[in-house]
Amino acid sequence: MNDRKKRSSFVPWSLFFRCTLLLIFSGFTLSTVRLFFRDGFHPRLVSTWWTSPMKVIAGVSPSTPTISIQETVIFPDQALVFLKYPSSTLLFSKDDIDCIYLLPNSTKPQLKLSPVSIDCQYSNHQTVRCPRQPSGTTVSLAVKSNVNLLHGSTTLRWDSLAYEAIIDRDNTTVVFVKGLNLRSGRVSDPSKFECMYGWDLRRPKFVLWSEVASVAQEIVRCKTPLSILNSPQRFNTAIKVSVRVVGRQTLKSVAQLKVRLSIPMPSSRKQHEMCICTMLRNQARFLPEWIMYHSRIGVQRWFIYDNSSDDDIEDVVESLVGANYNVTRHVWPWIKTQEAGFSHCALRAGNSCEWIGFIDVDEFFHLPSGLSLYDVVRNQSRPSEVAELRVSCHSFGPSGLKNVPVKGVTVGYTCRLAGWERHKSVMRPEALNSSLINVVHHFHLQAGFRYANIDRNVLVINHYKYQVWEVFKEKFYRRVASYVSDWQQEQNFNSKDRTPGLGTKAVEPADWSTRFCEVEDLGLRDRVLKTFIDPKTGRLPWQDLPNEKKR
Repeated sequence: MNDRKKRSSFVPWSLFFRCTLLLIFSGFTLSTVRLFFRDGFHPRLVSTWWTSPMKVIAGVSPSTPTISIQETVIFPDQALVFLKYPSSTLLFSKDDIDCIYLLPNSTKPQLKLSPVSIDCQYSNHQTVRCPRQPSGTTVSLAVKSNVNLLHGSTTLRWDSLAYEAIIDRDNTTVVFVKGLNLRSGRVSDPSKFECMYGWDLRRPKFVLWSEVASVAQEIVRCKTPLSILNSPQRFNTAIKVSVRVVGRQTLKSVAQLKVRLSIPMPSSRKQHEMCICTMLRNQARFLPEWIMYHSRIGVQRWFIYDNSSDDDIEDVVESLVGANYNVTRHVWPWIKTQEAGFSHCALRAGNSCEWIGFIDVDEFFHLPSGLSLYDVVRNQSRPSEVAELRVSCHSFGPSGLKNVPVKGVTVGYTCRLAGWERHKSVMRPEALNSSLINVVHHFHLQAGFRYANIDRNVLVINHYKYQVWEVFKEKFYRRVASYVSDWQQEQNFNSKDRTPGLGTKAVEPADWSTRFCEVEDLGLRDRVLKTFIDPKTGRLPWQDLPNEKKR
């Protein structure tokens, strides 16, 4: 007691208490502790907002010496299981484990199934996708070698969840959420929402609260607490972020702070002039043609957001990287979130890309003018306030084919609808509105920037939308965008996003191969044959990658 009184004569107890709590949460080293008692202390990294003092502070992060299930997210058709490993443990392969389905309060398996897939590239986690469990059961995992069940699962609903988080260059935390049910294309009042950080968000007394800077659609931008910004080692622990409507229950969260974007040097030119972001599911066999073609017209970097594929896409990407294409695969297991995924990609690509195009793997930039994509973008983006180029899309049909064209879509499909449909955009990432609002085809821009429509004689997108039935029926089931019609739902029958005359069932019409054919368009086909074909073998380069040989 006497010793405590002596120390309090140097530092007021209230100040000591607040600083001690701050240090517990942020994990500062002793050298950092000393900074709190110097005059003129300035944090190394400063938020653009000052976050009010913490209401309460988190404790230490728990650790476990054994493999366990960290969380399980339940989707309509699958369960996504996150595994927690000790650092020295070897990862499982798909053949090492089974998906086990249990009745409540029981350890006796009712059903055992093989995993749909297993992936070790999602945010330093290993994830297992299991078939959707039968009604009334819960899903777990068992190691085949010892038949032991893995423990520790927390089951979360996908329709009410914070699922991704990333700290932006302005030091705000961008959180991607399901369950707020905000209107598409509209900014909401940020004062109605709160953000929270902590290792265990189930205990409100042990989380750090912060204000919201903006909120729109599935994206909430939080004012990151200074204690997190000033403690880089926090990114190596399991700090989660979530959101709540003020006065309501907090959304459950699997969104961990694992990425912090760096601030580029203002005087340096970005590494790549032209990049592309895409999201796909089970379209690996179309990647080689799409990437090789776009590389020839000026694209330098590809960001592939993999929306739960199970078609060996890792091998295809690896073969492309081995052929010196700058392609990265980013695991994105969240269903019906194409808009959110494109926003996430725009944040990541902003440091290295002057311009980013947002198109699908069945969409190809075509340049009737004969220019390169870079030349068109440079010419069309004058004056400097033009930060978005909108490119019209022509929709191609099966062109009389009943089987997948062996030389690729650009050569095989040559007949399209006469009119054009919608547009896709090429953007300057630094011009995006901070809300990151987008409706797949384009983003909202900051004040002072504007878009320009590109003449279709200069640049157009060939959208191979209605391919042979074998391919199209897969597309029918794998819709990834949130704000387009779901073809299987009995609603929005007049939507332009629907397939004319198809209805809501994936049943092949007798005349499918001849539909959507109003104009013969050989422009891109002729350019591809002239530019890419090997005169000795008659083959195109994408026919010789490993994935093509397996088909």
